Amino acid sequence: MYDNSIAYTKRNAPVSRSSFVFLALFALWWALLFVFYHFPSIDLVVAKSVFTATPCASTAIPNEVCGVFDLAKNPIFEIVRDVTLALPYIAIVVLIAILISSWRKYGTGWRTLKTDRYIAALISLAIGCGLIVNTLLKSYSGRPRPRSTDLFGGSLDFVQAGSFAGRCLGNCSFVSGEASSGGWLLCLVLLLPPRLRFPLGIPLAVVSIMMPMMRVMTGAHYLSDAVLGWLLSLVVFAAAIAVIDLLRSGTSARS
Repeated sequence: MYDNSIAYTKRNAPVSRSSFVFLALFALWWALLFVFYHFPSIDLVVAKSVFTATPCASTAIPNEVCGVFDLAKNPIFEIVRDVTLALPYIAIVVLIAILISSWRKYGTGWRTLKTDRYIAALISLAIGCGLIVNTLLKSYSGRPRPRSTDLFGGSLDFVQAGSFAGRCLGNCSFVSGEASSGGWLLCLVLLLPPRLRFPLGIPLAVVSIMMPMMRVMTGAHYLSDAVLGWLLSLVVFAAAIAVIDLLRSGTSARS
């Protein structure tokens, strides 16, 4: 006899898994923010490790700190950064081209589990990197970048991750936009066909990790900005997958 309860469980299993992944990543993001907020020395120790102090030209300001982040003007870093910044745009074009091709080929039946994953990737990029990171957090968090704080040759006070008490007025440090782009690139590994996950997935993973690391090493962001920005893209991508799976499950149940 056909067991409807078994069929229902199997049909909803992907929704449960995707929702669990989202909730786990969401909880991890807040846990890391809690750690960075209450232990700001983590950010300071990492930033100091890539900062070289130099004698100040003037001693008019008491306790003034002068110096440079040695890799900030490294030509190799600048070239690598330019290349990595172009990758998300290339990925967007490829994903949109695949979706258009699928729609033209299959018509009303173009929506599949695979194409929905591509849609989730584009939605997560727009919401995560576009809206949450670059439009909201970087505009209103107020956290100065390391090179802008008085601890590293700047003029603004240091504030810990998650504090909105800083005096940065725009394009602030919390969180890293490029790190969030790197996190999004890692999500694309899941969309690759199995035969391409090794030749393309490994380079994508390396680039994904390099992007936030370079921002920390050049004094553009604190470690917390990079880690939380990178992880935020994974959280939003997982959320998009969970929502689409939920909608697909509801459609299947009605049919």
